[in-house]
Amino acid sequence: MTSDTSATVHQNQATTTILAANTWRERESRHQDRVDALVSEHLHRRRRGERHPVQDFLFTYYSHRPAQLRRWHPGVGTLLAHPTDGEPPHRGWRYYTDHLDQLADHAPPVGLDVATFTAERGATVRFVAALLEATEARSANLGCFGLHEWAMVYRTSPGNVRHQGVPLRLGSAGTDAVVESHRIRCSHYDAYRFFTDDAVPRNQLRPTRTGQISQEQPGCLHATMDCYKWAYKLTPAVPSELVLECFELARDVRELDMRASPYDLSAWGYTPVRIETAEGKAQYVAAQREFAERGRVVRNRLLAVCRQLLGHPDAVGTEAG
Repeated sequence: MTSDTSATVHQNQATTTILAANTWRERESRHQDRVDALVSEHLHRRRRGERHPVQDFLFTYYSHRPAQLRRWHPGVGTLLAHPTDGEPPHRGWRYYTDHLDQLADHAPPVGLDVATFTAERGATVRFVAALLEATEARSANLGCFGLHEWAMVYRTSPGNVRHQGVPLRLGSAGTDAVVESHRIRCSHYDAYRFFTDDAVPRNQLRPTRTGQISQEQPGCLHATMDCYKWAYKLTPAVPSELVLECFELARDVRELDMRASPYDLSAWGYTPVRIETAEGKAQYVAAQREFAERGRVVRNRLLAVCRQLLGHPDAVGTEAG
């Protein structure tokens, strides 16, 4: 293989792609440019000490930092050829190794050390695979109308709402009335755990952390957003382009999540999805259905990564990630 071509080889019944240096450098640069465009406003606000009630969630609730998001990884099954002027920086990164069994002009290509990754992260891979498979197997429930955000401020005083400095569209009494006039059926533990004490009994379900695999469903906005979490938790095995696609999906879902919330976000340029009305409910369900389909696409791509890792002969890890 020369420095300006890519090659595909077959080993252990799996396909391995070797990217030429100019090819992976172009992909790396394109990825970094996309990330820079997506996170620049957040970084500017952070330097100024400003908060954003919608977009900060992607960097506070989720633990993947912008610098980590910017670092490009080819993913499992893709190796990087050495450029003529040096070596891939990945060679010094965790979970990477030289693949001595692959042919190259002057040096073995660099790629994921699957044996080490699965030895240390195997339990995480299996959990993510089981969760995504179970979620995909269920029908989408599209009738929650984002009431989890309302339940998080139910019967709270104005000074105790989750987003300080952001007014409630309907005021405290009006917000409470919406909660009391609707059936709440939240299946996602990481939303449910933020319900106020008074709102907890109003939820028809009792999601738990240990029961997550048996409870999540593809219509849930938070389950769709969490595809981003599972993608970065499996880094560097997941191609960075897929991690970024999950990030963009989480960003879009988060916007709907907050537009349908009880908060008045007009000062930040967001128009409300008034789920307390029939028109608002229809608008919410239409967007929720679209996100469920986008979630299905990335979820299946993440599952493919998990299955490739678990199908490797060295995938015997037992420790949680």
